Amino acid sequence: MKDQNMQNAETLSLDDVEALARDTLARAGASEQAATSVARSTRAAERDGMRSHGLLYVPIYAEHLRCGKVEGEAKPKVEQTRAAALRVDAGSGFAHPAIDDGLPALLEAASNTGLAAMTIHNSYNCGILGYHSERIAAAGMLGLCFTNAPASIAPTGGRKPVIGTNPFSLAVPDGKGGAKFVIDQSASAIAKSEIMLRAREGHMLEEGWAFDADGQPTTDPARALEGTMAPSGGQKGFGAGLMVEIFAAALSGATLGKDATPFSGPIGGPPRTGQCFFAIDPQAFSGAGFADRLEALCEALTEQDGTRLPGSRKFAHREKAERDGVAVPAALLERIINS
Repeated sequence: MKDQNMQNAETLSLDDVEALARDTLARAGASEQAATSVARSTRAAERDGMRSHGLLYVPIYAEHLRCGKVEGEAKPKVEQTRAAALRVDAGSGFAHPAIDDGLPALLEAASNTGLAAMTIHNSYNCGILGYHSERIAAAGMLGLCFTNAPASIAPTGGRKPVIGTNPFSLAVPDGKGGAKFVIDQSASAIAKSEIMLRAREGHMLEEGWAFDADGQPTTDPARALEGTMAPSGGQKGFGAGLMVEIFAAALSGATLGKDATPFSGPIGGPPRTGQCFFAIDPQAFSGAGFADRLEALCEALTEQDGTRLPGSRKFAHREKAERDGVAVPAALLERIINS
């Protein structure tokens, strides 16, 4: 069925993807700043082959702008509380413009002190977390980022969700204005947006991805959306998600995942979740030796047949998408146009 969906598709350039997302969000009530910022993230998701975080989310964003789950005209407020500490109030708006407003000060603080942190509260979905950590790496810094989400994972042995899929990302600078590699993974076995994508396209899930409302394993995406996500690696995955919850929600002053309204559907007000970003200057800690050690580590990772650096698959997809554009299912295009 997936092949049939993609056969009924239109090829869009990345410029077209960005313009479509920006115009749709603006029409739904997003400010120019918010629409532009989210559209850039949407472009990056489609460029990197992350369909579940790309145009698929635009109709959801538009619905949430109209029902008040996200404040389209929110103006982020950036406060520098210490020499290396920043706090941003997203005003119940998208996380993207809040990140955009705080990032320059974060990078400047990290350059001055060696390490700086920025928390964001009262925010909404930030899209692909690796997109933001890679921006820190492009400035020559290690980018370590956390974001919490509405609860969808139950603790080991339980059935009631307490934490969200809670991704974390590490982007490592290559010293050339880019990222050597990017780790971007959630506490769940698979991103919840992938479950949503499969539910919409009529595909079953892989075993071990989710549980139904009775706590039983399921491969039915509809039943999974009524139940809970499986943590990646069992209790270790739940522990990783709990760590993210501490940084992205407890430390930032954001709403805990257990109390946040869902990112899907119109029910409830703004989720007011949060993020936490670290920017670390390698030169402040390891001097000139960082690049050599990084190269030795990467060689050890890739010298074996069949291995690759984290994020290399999306980098390959990126080159093709920038050249040839991306295929967008006709049904999705229609939903976006009608949003």
